[in-house]
Amino acid sequence: MNDQGISASIPLLGHYKSRLPLGSDKDFLPEKQEYSLPCEDQAWRPSLSQVVAEIKELCTIAFPMIITGLLIYGKSAISMLFHGEIRKRGFSRRVSLHWHSKHHWLLYHFRFSSGHGGHLLASLWSQAMASHGTDPSANDNDSHLGMHTHISSLAQTLNQSSSSVARTEPSLPLPPLTFAAFSLALHFPISYILAHRFSLGIRGIAVAVAITDLNLLAALLLYLYFSGICRKSWQGWSLQCFDEWRPILSLAIPSCISVCLEWWWYELMIVLSGILSNAPEAVATMGILIQATSLVYIFPSALSLAVSTRVGNELGANQPNKAKMSSIIALSCAVLMSIIAMLFMTLMRHAWGQIFTTDKAILSLIATAMPVVGLCELGNCPQTTGCGVLRGSARPTLGANINLGSFYGVGLPIAILMGIAMGLGLLGFWFGLLVAQAVCAIVMVVVLTRTDWKVQAKSSQRAYWY
Repeated sequence: MNDQGISASIPLLGHYKSRLPLGSDKDFLPEKQEYSLPCEDQAWRPSLSQVVAEIKELCTIAFPMIITGLLIYGKSAISMLFHGEIRKRGFSRRVSLHWHSKHHWLLYHFRFSSGHGGHLLASLWSQAMASHGTDPSANDNDSHLGMHTHISSLAQTLNQSSSSVARTEPSLPLPPLTFAAFSLALHFPISYILAHRFSLGIRGIAVAVAITDLNLLAALLLYLYFSGICRKSWQGWSLQCFDEWRPILSLAIPSCISVCLEWWWYELMIVLSGILSNAPEAVATMGILIQATSLVYIFPSALSLAVSTRVGNELGANQPNKAKMSSIIALSCAVLMSIIAMLFMTLMRHAWGQIFTTDKAILSLIATAMPVVGLCELGNCPQTTGCGVLRGSARPTLGANINLGSFYGVGLPIAILMGIAMGLGLLGFWFGLLVAQAVCAIVMVVVLTRTDWKVQAKSSQRAYWY
């Protein structure tokens, strides 16, 4: 990749090749590169060919991430199948209350979701089950399960960083996809051997998940080492490794908080479901519904990362009009994606729950709530994509603030009011989420329509040269 491509790919965190002395604010750009914006004084409308080309660019970036996300989700699906089979065959420890058996999908979701504080909530939930009379041996089993999944969490964290580096190689753009497929192919036999042949039960599933994540990490690290990607930019350990950490963290931390704020809202709704009159069914239903939203979230998340890359590239290349075009096209794709997601949720309202349980009360709740969950996707896909646009223009803090206000300032009070005070229960919680997603999406669209892309491009150029 040439110097121009590198600097354009990450406008605010690029290679700071030229640093001018302080006090030269009048001419912050060198004479060789005049700061000129195309079509500043006239409206610029993209042609059909440019729109098609931009869609291809977005799909090229998003498609490998979608397939990788589906493969990783497949790991969870395989584990859940073994988990249900183990319960049927009696490998898992019995508990004294039917209350716990209705919650096994929720606890499983907590443990194997790994990220967003899932382990902490799982530990708290295990303690809550113990206080309601659950067999201590079952809680001891949950503790061992959590210990093994902590290893998986560490491996997943390193996998994310390694995958990001591997995707930068233009000659082999799909190594994360290839290695995810490889690790998933090994996950089924490993789970079978540990859970059935060695009779480790649920603990064997947790160990299999950790082994699968470590396999993926090992494959990525071996690829990075033998491909020589890092040798082009890494000269070994030195104090220079810690240069420019401040701008990196200024983007990374708000981006992380923005995603966590949304997912923590889901987890909080699970906890609040535990105080409803039909708590066993409500909590189990919430855990199963979140599995559906996790599957659907793969697609807007990939689109968000794609548009973040495209907007960052165009702003770094001093092309504000193309950055604006990319954001508009991505949001249009997100709207179409949200309609498809809503139809999926509505059409699957009777079939989705049967994948996980045969309890008629839970299946009835799922069938009632899934259309509302589908309506939530009408706001979720555009707002997730909008967050990607804000990241690409180096404004992740704004996205985090919008999520904070929408989910906790608006959605949470409405969810508590409708779910608890008005007695709508689980359905009231999802109506609260629907309002939060709608507010978040509307605010995102307003912010993006009021964005001055020329100012954003100028800020990118100034950050690059300084």
